[in-house]
Amino acid sequence: MREVRWERMFPDELEKAFSECPVVYFAYGLCEPHGPQNAVGLDALKAHAICCRAAERHGGIVAPCDFWHIHELGGYAVWSRQAIGEVERSWLTCMPPWVHLKDVCYHVRQADVLGFRAAILFTGHYGPNWEDLKTLVQLIQPYVGTRLYSLPECEANVPGFDGDGASGDHAGKVETSLLWALMPECTDVSRLPDRETGAAPWAMGRNAYEASRRIGERMVEDEVAWLGRKAGELLEEYEKSRPPHTLRTFEDVERLWEEVVRPHVPEFRSMQLSWKQHEEVPEGSAWYANWKVPERA
Repeated sequence: MREVRWERMFPDELEKAFSECPVVYFAYGLCEPHGPQNAVGLDALKAHAICCRAAERHGGIVAPCDFWHIHELGGYAVWSRQAIGEVERSWLTCMPPWVHLKDVCYHVRQADVLGFRAAILFTGHYGPNWEDLKTLVQLIQPYVGTRLYSLPECEANVPGFDGDGASGDHAGKVETSLLWALMPECTDVSRLPDRETGAAPWAMGRNAYEASRRIGERMVEDEVAWLGRKAGELLEEYEKSRPPHTLRTFEDVERLWEEVVRPHVPEFRSMQLSWKQHEEVPEGSAWYANWKVPERA
């Protein structure tokens, strides 16, 4: 299988891959508790691996994976207290929305500088961060020649797999099956707790016992096909207008952030104290320190 990972390719390999299919995949995720049965890097591991399979099958280059993502504040802190609990160490690799999304702008700038005609921004991390990523793409697309599309991994997971219509979860049947298929060394179902106890520790999905590698392989195939179709659509869109690649300097990015994106940051879903009414984190909780979004953000 040919190499598609940007960081592991030689210059001549990159040039050849670019000439054949000028599409770049950006994979996002973080280290986060995903039950005792999965490696904590599940989100980014699955996203990057699926992007690599899509590039191997359909062409393109996969950018280095970004393991730092939105967590620990607002609704994420509320969820963490409920699903992870009052732990001493969460093993998160998290950052606030205004840092992560600005980093994404710099990633897009590099795609534009290099002349990629299409870029797919693929996050394996669930929660409202993916809605913010879509909003970000909508805001910056008019200023970028590269045609952009962002999505959470579950959007490419065709509903109806295995007859139950599920498309996403957290460390349950879906995510455990996906990681099991993609990186079996990172899933160990023997670590699942006794099913009879009813406990779901370390943010484990309660239907994780239903996971299987076969189901995961089916989902991976569906997602790889979906990404290939989307990449083709973006290339066709680029060819229709041949927009100029204008996001070229660091100053361009800083100006775009300050004038176009930053005014909307307070409205982003990830910035909200709660995703539902009347949810909050009490003082004394391990998740209280970063729950309230600072006014300067």
